[in-house]
Amino acid sequence: QVHLVESGGGLVQAGGSLRLSCVASGSIFRINAMGWYRQAPGKQRELVADISQTGRTNYADSVKGRFTISSDNANYTVYLQMNSLKPEDTAVYHCNAVAPPLRYWGQGTQVTVSS
Repeated sequence: QVHLVESGGGLVQAGGSLRLSCVASGSIFRINAMGWYRQAPGKQRELVADISQTGRTNYADSVKGRFTISSDNANYTVYLQMNSLKPEDTAVYHCNAVAPPLRYWGQGTQVTVSS
């Protein structure tokens, strides 16, 4: 099993920045990708960004150019640098790890962007 712990959420003004961190522990050798999803009340869960063990990244169109995902592969830690935050970025952000055949999720961290 894999355990994920997120940190870095908070309240910021529009245009501000936050950096989220997620540390994986447990059966980390099974992980082949890590990333971030977000979900706002009443909305579907959305993939924000993910990164493979080789460093290949994928971003939602809505965050391209503003967010950057990176990882420390040796420590199975993934980061999400969020710049130029907008009110529509407000959501609970969940770290995830893909360890086939399972997906693991962190507890979530709240990001609130005020206008």
